[in-house]
Amino acid sequence: MAILIYIETQNQEIKKSSLEVASYGRAVADAKATSLVAVCFDLADSTVLGQYGVDKVVGVSTAGDKYFNADRYSSSLVEIAKAEAADLILLSGSANGRYLGPLIAVKLDATYFSNVIGLPVAYNPVEVKRSCFTNKAFNQSVSQKDKVVLSLSSNSYGIHENRAEAVPSEGSYSPASYTLEVSAVEESSNQISIADADIVVSGGRGLKGPENWHLIEDLAKVLGAATACSKPVSDMGWRPHSEHVGQTGKPVASNLYIAIGISGAIQHLAGINSSKIKVVINNDPEAPFFKAADYGILGDAFEVVPELITKLKAVKQA
Repeated sequence: MAILIYIETQNQEIKKSSLEVASYGRAVADAKATSLVAVCFDLADSTVLGQYGVDKVVGVSTAGDKYFNADRYSSSLVEIAKAEAADLILLSGSANGRYLGPLIAVKLDATYFSNVIGLPVAYNPVEVKRSCFTNKAFNQSVSQKDKVVLSLSSNSYGIHENRAEAVPSEGSYSPASYTLEVSAVEESSNQISIADADIVVSGGRGLKGPENWHLIEDLAKVLGAATACSKPVSDMGWRPHSEHVGQTGKPVASNLYIAIGISGAIQHLAGINSSKIKVVINNDPEAPFFKAADYGILGDAFEVVPELITKLKAVKQA
């Protein structure tokens, strides 16, 4: 039985999180001595997947369906999973992945595991380690069903090259009408996606107004980072809601998260807790973020950030 993975794309290019899923899938397929099959929707070039261990790529044309449609995508993935006799379907921990996972599990009468970290502990039955309680604890979960749908926690396994042939084939798309239709999508102006970024620079109310947001953007540009903001900032209209990170916004699992002028409300900290290294810049020594951060700079952001940008530029030019 094959291992099936869903490859997410943006503007017909593969997202970084899906390369992590491919790397993870290759390791799982090796452990089960089976093949790794990837499913892509409207992907311009699938040959790159061969670098990450994919044996077969099933390309699906959405026939002009402009936006992601969870009902149609899940129906197509289920039909392909049945055709490939896949008993394990792997997804990324992105918003789309978490949307698709339960739908696929219901249609296949399968177990759904979210927030999985690390390779399965066992395969018969499937047992996995998962993060829970907003990444404050872990649990061991065992499937009671033969089929399993699994979403991998972002940035928990890494991207590893492992060359395979990646034979192309075609799959069918479900064109049926559903009660939910996506009419428009508001895209972030970020050049780097928050979900895929290794580094995220985030700002809060401590910046005092949208006219000072150039500090966040300038630092992000030097670091090659994505920009983000706290909930109050997006609520006040300083930044679009697509940049709001936290428990009620987008979760962040970057290698480095820099919070500038963010006090550290519990909802914000819960949403960025998976980031490996957290840095805070704040002039309030009592800010809760200092207790959660790996590194803290106590000072005025309007003095610290320009100096930090200058020093980083000097290092890059050296």
